[in-house]
Amino acid sequence: MTMSTTETPALAMPRNHKAWYVICSSKELRAKAKPLQRKLYGRPIVVWRSEAGVPAAAEDRCPHRNAPLSFGTVCGEHLQCAYHGWEFDTQGDCQRVPTFVGEANTQARSATAFPVREQQGFVWMWGESHSEPDCEPYTFPFADKPGYLTVRHQLSAKGSLHSVAENALDVPHTAFLHRGLFRNDSGDPTRLTCVLERTDTSVVCEYQGESRPEGIVAWLLAPSGGEVTHFDRFHMPCVVEVEYALGEDSHIINAAALTPVDDFETILYAVISVRTRIPNWIVKPLVQPLAMKIFAQDAKVLALQTETVHAFGESKYVSTEVDLLGPHILRLLHRAASETATPSEPYRTVVEIEV
Repeated sequence: MTMSTTETPALAMPRNHKAWYVICSSKELRAKAKPLQRKLYGRPIVVWRSEAGVPAAAEDRCPHRNAPLSFGTVCGEHLQCAYHGWEFDTQGDCQRVPTFVGEANTQARSATAFPVREQQGFVWMWGESHSEPDCEPYTFPFADKPGYLTVRHQLSAKGSLHSVAENALDVPHTAFLHRGLFRNDSGDPTRLTCVLERTDTSVVCEYQGESRPEGIVAWLLAPSGGEVTHFDRFHMPCVVEVEYALGEDSHIINAAALTPVDDFETILYAVISVRTRIPNWIVKPLVQPLAMKIFAQDAKVLALQTETVHAFGESKYVSTEVDLLGPHILRLLHRAASETATPSEPYRTVVEIEV
């Protein structure tokens, strides 16, 4: 198999600001509660909810004297800075300057606000303050659909958006890192045909010829076995999907929106939707603990990977054809970060792997 080395500049990570990112869950953002402090690509963000229930996000600094607005208080429909009491509405406009006799609302006094959407239990923020969104946030498929058990969880990983996305969609590591939970590295390997397609906004891989994998998770979803329909997907710039249909009536889709706190820390806002023959009340107490155990194993290796990258001061990747989605994800991220990128031709390839 042909080997190729892909090198990225020392610790350089592509950043795409013109996109939607989950900044917090709806449960975290209660009305009239203390504002939240978050980060996106290292930039401090204040997130708050007005008394009327409207979510808002802005740079976490008051334009007056740079005090963090997350240290302030929600006062009705305004966010009040704790330092001098300046008040801002959900659009970032300054509506009140205490002790000042005159018009408070001028552009120079406004906080830098970001477009916000709330849906499916998450608050999404457009990553660039001075541009209008040209699309809507991602919709989690099958979330809370009748007949499906839906589990949500929020996780943090010490890894770049690219490394976390690749890890979530990487089949070969599962037999080793997750041995016994999902796949095993013993016995006769199964040869799969992988059909990979890339556009300017996504990478999708379909795995053909796959029987039910070994391990606790697969058995739970399809105790009778059967043919597997398996898709792995990455949607620009931050969504991963792993979808399995096992047998006739078992279906699982694990989707996650990845939020880059900085270049080497990523929060996963994951939604797992499951339909199986086994009643939901039996499946529910098992799904999250198993998912968390798998993630803990992934988080450990991602942290070690990041430590190694920092120790050497650069990242190097030697890839083969079985590293199916990772190189394409990195290509899309770099392309989106380039202001001179032009539309490219759709790409399709077929690769055989053994698992």
